[in-house]
Amino acid sequence: MNPKRATLVAAVLGSGVVFLDSTVVNVALPRIGQELPTSILGVLEGQSYIYNGYLLALSSLLVLAGALNDYYGRRRMFALGLGGFLVTSVLCGLAPSMETLVLFRVLQGAAGALLVPGSLSLLTAAFEGEERGRAFGVWAGASAATTILGPFVGGLLVDGITWRAVFFLNVPIIAVALWAIARVPESRDEGASRSFDWLGALVVFLAVGGLAFGAIYGQQREWRDPLGFVALGVGAAAAVAFPFLMLRSRHPLVPLWLFRSRNFAVTNLSTFVIYGALYVSFYYLPLFMMGTLGYTAAAVGLATVPGTLFLVFFSTRFGALAARHGPRRYMAAGPAVMAVGLLWFLRMPVASEPWAFQVSDARTYLPTTGYLVDFLPALLLFGIGLMVMVAPLTTALMTSVPVRHSGVGSAINNAISRVGPQLAGAAIFVLITMTFYAALAAKTGLDTSDPLVRQAFSPLNPPRLEIGGPGQIHVPAGALPAAREASTDAFHLAMALSAALLLVGAAVNAAGIRDERALAGPPQGA
Repeated sequence: MNPKRATLVAAVLGSGVVFLDSTVVNVALPRIGQELPTSILGVLEGQSYIYNGYLLALSSLLVLAGALNDYYGRRRMFALGLGGFLVTSVLCGLAPSMETLVLFRVLQGAAGALLVPGSLSLLTAAFEGEERGRAFGVWAGASAATTILGPFVGGLLVDGITWRAVFFLNVPIIAVALWAIARVPESRDEGASRSFDWLGALVVFLAVGGLAFGAIYGQQREWRDPLGFVALGVGAAAAVAFPFLMLRSRHPLVPLWLFRSRNFAVTNLSTFVIYGALYVSFYYLPLFMMGTLGYTAAAVGLATVPGTLFLVFFSTRFGALAARHGPRRYMAAGPAVMAVGLLWFLRMPVASEPWAFQVSDARTYLPTTGYLVDFLPALLLFGIGLMVMVAPLTTALMTSVPVRHSGVGSAINNAISRVGPQLAGAAIFVLITMTFYAALAAKTGLDTSDPLVRQAFSPLNPPRLEIGGPGQIHVPAGALPAAREASTDAFHLAMALSAALLLVGAAVNAAGIRDERALAGPPQGA
C-alpha cells in the first residue's frame, strides 16, 4: 500500500471509531443500566456520564491534542491515540461496574482527542490541491456513514450478542488503522520550539471543558443547580484570558496570527453557528418523532437515512469541486438549502394521535402520508445542503493554515464544533421549555411549575398520565391533545431557530470566504 492510500485508510478508520463511539453506545445504555452494578452513581446518572464523560474528555483535550500532533509528530501521536483507544475500548468491554465504565469512557475520550485533529492534519500533510479535496470528501463521507450506521449496528450487537460487543467492535477497526499508520511517513512542525506551552494547554482545557460541562450539566438539570453556572463562569473566564496569555507567551500553544487568515477566522465563526443549528435539529427531531408522533427508535433511524445518503456518496465530489473552484459558493449554498429543509417542518400539522410508522416484531410498516409529505422533502433538502457544505468547509479550513500548524488548526475547529452546539443547545432548550410549558398552561390550566406536572409532561416527550409516589396526580385525558399541540409548537420553534442559525452561517460564508486561498494552497508560515 502506497503512503498516500495508507494515510487515507488510517485517517478514515481512526477518526471513524471516535465518531462511531459517540453514537453506537447510545443504544446500549438501557442494557448497561440493567446489567452493570453501581455503588456510587445512580443508574440514570451513570448512563449520562457514560455518554457525556466521553464527549467532555474528547472536547476538552482537542486543542492540546492538535498541538501535540504538530509538536511531537503526527504519525507518532496518531498511533498513540489508536493504541490508547484500543486499550480503553477493551477495558470498557470488560468493565465490572458502572463506575469503572464511566472512568474507562473518559479515558477513551482522551485517546480519541488525538485522533480527530490528527486525521485531518495527516491528510493535509499527505495530499495537495484537488487530490486533498477528494481526500477530505472521503473523510467526511466516512464520518457520516459511521454516524448513520452506529445506532443500527449497536442495536444488532446489543440484541444479538451483548452490550459489551459494542466496545469490542473497535478492536478489528483499530488493528487495520494501526497496520496502515505504520506505512505513513512522519511529519511535524519543524519550526517548533523546544518548549511546549503547558500553561496554555491548561487554560484552553478549562475554557473548553468548563463551557461544555456547564452547558450539558445545566441543561440536564434545567438550570436549577448552580454548578452549571459555576462551570460556565470558569470556562468563560478561561476563554477570555486565553488570547491574552497567548500574546504574552514566547511559544504559544495557539499562534494567534492564525486568525489573521480570513478564511480560517470566517470558517470557525460559521462553524460555531452552523454546528449549533445541526446540534439542535439532530437533538429535537428524533425526540419529536418518537415522543409526539409515536415513532420507534428503529423507525426514526430508517426515516432519516434517505437525506444522509447524499453526504455518504457525494462528499468526495464536492470536496474536489471546492479544491478546484474554491469553497465559498458551496459553503454559502449548503447551509441555505439546509435552512429551507428545516423551514419545511413549520408546515407540520398538530397530530391528533400518534402516527402509525412503526418498526417492531420484525415487521416494517409503510410510512404514512404525513411522513412522505411533511418529513421526507425536508430531510432530502437538509441532506443535500449538508452534502454541499461539509467537505468544502473542511477544505476551506485546512487550506487556510500552514501545513506545520494543521493539527492545532483542525483541533480549534473541532473544539468549536463541539462547544458551540452545546452552548446554542442550552440557550434554545430554555426557550423551548418556556414555550412548551406556557402553551400547556394556557390550554389546560395546569400548574406547570409543579414538579409532578413537569414529570408528567415534558417538551417533545410522550405524556405520562399517572405519576406515582406521595402527592400522586392524575392528568385528565383531555390534556393529551393540548400536550401534542404544545409539543408541535415547541418543535416548530426549534426548527425555526435552527434555520435562522443556518441562514446566518450562509451569510457569514458568502460575505467572508475568499476562493483564491483554496486554489493557491495553504500558507507556509507567519
